[in-house]
Amino acid sequence: MEYRIFGRTGVKISPLVLGTDNFANPTPESESIAIINRAINSGINLIDTSNSYAKGECERIIGKALKENGRRNEVLIATKAYYPTGPGPNDRGNSRAHLIKACEDSLKRLQTDYIDLYQLHRPDFSIPHEETLSALNDLVTQGKVRFIGSSTAPAWRVMEGLMISETKGYARFVSEQPPYNLLDRRIENELIPMCLAHGLGLITWSPLAMGMLTGRYKDTGSLPADSRAVLRGGIYAERVTMPAINAGLQFVRLAEELGYSPAQMALLWIRDRPGITAPLIGPRTIEQLEHFLPVLEMKTSAEMMKACDELVPPGSSIANFHNTSGWM
Repeated sequence: MEYRIFGRTGVKISPLVLGTDNFANPTPESESIAIINRAINSGINLIDTSNSYAKGECERIIGKALKENGRRNEVLIATKAYYPTGPGPNDRGNSRAHLIKACEDSLKRLQTDYIDLYQLHRPDFSIPHEETLSALNDLVTQGKVRFIGSSTAPAWRVMEGLMISETKGYARFVSEQPPYNLLDRRIENELIPMCLAHGLGLITWSPLAMGMLTGRYKDTGSLPADSRAVLRGGIYAERVTMPAINAGLQFVRLAEELGYSPAQMALLWIRDRPGITAPLIGPRTIEQLEHFLPVLEMKTSAEMMKACDELVPPGSSIANFHNTSGWM
């Protein structure tokens, strides 16, 4: 496997990252731990989570798994803060008060002394950016966090953060984690060029477009009962539209014609896009993980890339995966 340099850190990460949003919801603890162990054995060395996944239970499972297998030093842990963790007015957002407490709580659940990558799960426009970056810088100075990043932020907001860090001498964002798949390519317009210009890594989420790129949905009137669009509804259901479903079904046929499985081709397409460090995979089962793992060694083709561009043109979108951002 060819590992990739993560932004300007000098750290090398695998070309697929293990996402854990399914852990404890719906994947049971035992299978979640099996997924972690199999991923590490396959060479995946970055595990991404959040304090909001399953109300912190996801972090607890990761901490337990790494404690049991003794392999904490072989992997990087990335977690996030922003979403509510309690009923109080300060139990959310990117204020100093919330980030400091959220980090301490994550460290306890993860059973570790440090977090490799601590990310702002979403931008918080109600808090001065300088306050947020000052708090993150203190966590880095204290050794509780090694690197900082953001997620699902506009390019200008990430750039503003870099400028403040440069001016104040604070720790600098090393990465951004946006949504990116063939159905929503908008980050190609500004975010990817900005990250390339300033040396930020890009770890991207929802590579399979919630299964629309694997043919999971046939029409909006009969959604699978076990899909996120049904189980979680709301913003997840809003993404599933007939134009997106139709494009996904065309993608499935294209993948079959080119000799790929749709899931593997969707991952492969992102993995080798300019500026991308690695896409997140979020297996619900060990079988899904086994299906994703061959992508670590697979090769792209010019024919595949060209056909994908013809299906959904660069920089465009036919599904809205930024509908959790609060700014687009």
